[in-house]
Amino acid sequence: MEILAEGQGAYLPPDPDGFRAWVRENKPRTLVPKMLNEREAIEKFVSDGDYVAYDCNYFQRGPSSLIREIIRQQKKDLWICGKFTYVALALLVEGGCATRADIGFVGFGPWLSKAVAAGRLQTYEYSNVVMTYRLQAGAQGLPFIGVRSFGGTEGFLRSGAKLVTDPFSGKPVVLLPALNPDVSIIHVHQADVYGNARVFGTGISHVDCALASKKVIVSAEEIIETDEFRRDPARTSIPHFTVDAVVHAPFGAYPGTVQGRYASDVQHVVECFGGTMRGDLQPYLEKWVYSVDSHEEMLEKRVGWKKLQELQRRETIREGYSI
Repeated sequence: MEILAEGQGAYLPPDPDGFRAWVRENKPRTLVPKMLNEREAIEKFVSDGDYVAYDCNYFQRGPSSLIREIIRQQKKDLWICGKFTYVALALLVEGGCATRADIGFVGFGPWLSKAVAAGRLQTYEYSNVVMTYRLQAGAQGLPFIGVRSFGGTEGFLRSGAKLVTDPFSGKPVVLLPALNPDVSIIHVHQADVYGNARVFGTGISHVDCALASKKVIVSAEEIIETDEFRRDPARTSIPHFTVDAVVHAPFGAYPGTVQGRYASDVQHVVECFGGTMRGDLQPYLEKWVYSVDSHEEMLEKRVGWKKLQELQRRETIREGYSI
């Protein structure tokens, strides 16, 4: 296959056979209880130097309690899958956790310019859809996937993509390296103790993240009985055999929204965005991460039940999906 052009960005080397061997040796198919709290799950399954992916973002069904716990535990040298990410990457960089990122979309601000200029963050450019395709390839056990986009862009030059001659048509086509993250963190509406999980409403790539990753941590608004999954298996979004840890995390996406559960905390969102725009997130991290020992303590001391009830009242579904 003739290579016409290739990007100069580093990328996590695809190893579909190695990934398959990992799954075979480390992912039991039996129903094994996997309940842990945030501290235990992050401590056990996120290691320094890992490539970390997450579904959605800090303000929309993102695994926010798990992201804060990664920062609280001061994990180091993480490589982040930065698709649809808004402020999560900023928090991980300013928390000293992330040093590399494949960027589809991030919330820009002085923090990013300063981090790159200071050598604290190395970025590689993609797009949201390109990063999702890479996860799809990893989930399918492929070393790469072909797409009819991204070629001819400046981002291509700063990525790990290659432009080749399509052996069938003879025309140019872009090949993307498959992505198999070391760990994915995913927030869901419902899960059982074994890791079966349900996501209601819109999603981005929670299924691909689960299938493509060596380790998967699921945080859930609600823990339900396995019989509920057996009664209605078509509503299962993520199967138990892909999941390594289940965390019961009511309001786990706070300050973001979870469809049908609660709305976002607008005041908190403005506070967080303000820190990114000023290029100073340390006061935010001190208030919401370092000064509390857990997600539960943060909700109790920094938010309060009255505010949480208000967020629940604001998220009322009158038509379409219900939970």
